[in-house]
Amino acid sequence: AGAKDDTFNVLDLAEYTKNRPWWRKIFGPSSGSSAEKYNVATQLVIGGVTGWCTGFVFQKVGKLAATAVGGGFFLLQIANHTGYIKVDWNLVQRDMNKAKEQLKFHSSGKKMPPEVKSRVDEVIIFLKKNVILTGGFAGGFLLGMAS
Repeated sequence: AGAKDDTFNVLDLAEYTKNRPWWRKIFGPSSGSSAEKYNVATQLVIGGVTGWCTGFVFQKVGKLAATAVGGGFFLLQIANHTGYIKVDWNLVQRDMNKAKEQLKFHSSGKKMPPEVKSRVDEVIIFLKKNVILTGGFAGGFLLGMAS
């Protein structure tokens, strides 16, 4: 009357690992998100296209920024040479020395601030979760920079 049914499900680990994607075997249970939503080819295409677009834009904006900064320095030198601007070089040297001392003081601890460490950890977790997408992005970015 009160008999208890003692049936158990058996988990075959060989079958379980066959059904898991290879990146889950390598990077463990923390991988997921886009890795589970899309197949490898789709992830590579998405990563490659977005990487190429980013690299292409980065290249164009980089050239524009370099031109603007270089042109600004050029105009400042012309203004200095013609007498429109007078630079107090002693003040510049003193400020540079103060900045060097502050950099030495901050870099002597060799300890990463906690907010930077938490961001680095977040990036590492994201890269592990999306290793194929990230690889496609990196390749596309390099191609975009080259085009």
